[in-house]
Amino acid sequence: MPEALKVTRTFAFLLVDRFPMFSLAAAIDTMRTANRMSEEAFYSWTTVSANGAAVTASNGLEINVQYALADLPSADITFICAGLTTEFDDKAKVIATLRTLGRRGAVLGGLNVGSYILAEAGQLEGHRCTIHWENRAGFQERFPQIECTGNVFEIDRKRYTCAGGTTSIDLMLDIIKQDFSPALANEVANQFHHERIRSQTDRQRVGPERDLTGKSEKLRKIVELMADNLEQPKSAVRLAKAVGLSVRQVERLFLRHLNMTPGRYYMSLRLERARELLRQTHSPILDVALATGFTSHSYFAQSYRAQFGRSPSDERRTTY
Repeated sequence: MPEALKVTRTFAFLLVDRFPMFSLAAAIDTMRTANRMSEEAFYSWTTVSANGAAVTASNGLEINVQYALADLPSADITFICAGLTTEFDDKAKVIATLRTLGRRGAVLGGLNVGSYILAEAGQLEGHRCTIHWENRAGFQERFPQIECTGNVFEIDRKRYTCAGGTTSIDLMLDIIKQDFSPALANEVANQFHHERIRSQTDRQRVGPERDLTGKSEKLRKIVELMADNLEQPKSAVRLAKAVGLSVRQVERLFLRHLNMTPGRYYMSLRLERARELLRQTHSPILDVALATGFTSHSYFAQSYRAQFGRSPSDERRTTY
């Protein structure tokens, strides 16, 4: 690393109840490994909770933290780490702190569902962000004015967000690449057997067959188009034209790789999104149907029952 760039960077991780341990560990251990591989104590990190007390992770383990919000030290990026719930004790204090940091021009980030808390604090207005795929539908319903992509991570000026899990590694590797070099980022990735460093443009897995690794590039493109157009589904002709194939060629592609027709796959995507909306929001069932491309309530209910073995109203009653 050039002498002129030998500064240090500190990251603060604000933990809330039931935060995902893996997302936190993946982020911190990537920084630790970068220090080891570069033989520089370049990165440091602190952990924070609202009142300085230990926080219980989603796996039940209690994690002691170093600071309370009132004593939050200066940090280059302050990440909020949230997972199974966006409701927790002292939430008002957390929101107020994020707003204060935002007004001061601080760099803020969210791991996993941390983006939701940042949005509630008004810190993602005018920024791209991402969130775990399971929570994206609810996020978009609650914050329709915010561009929430389906990418593994997003860096948009002073806002850093990722979808959690192994995407925490990818986000930190991108930071390492910018701070040091692609070579060091690759060395760190190799330490984790992380075979490919995903970029900001890589998508999260979507649909019933989420792992399309090694499958046709055109198949992946069609699946992305489907996932991005659930409220107003694209016709088979338009999907085929978008990738330069005939409708029949697209049908053969889906049958060979996914063992189902494009229409059946598209329907599964729409119904999965409907289930997410039913579980994550209080939107009326008819609104959920319309948001996933169904113009008939009865057809929506019939299709939902065929897919999941229960009606939309049963799903809603089970969730709430």
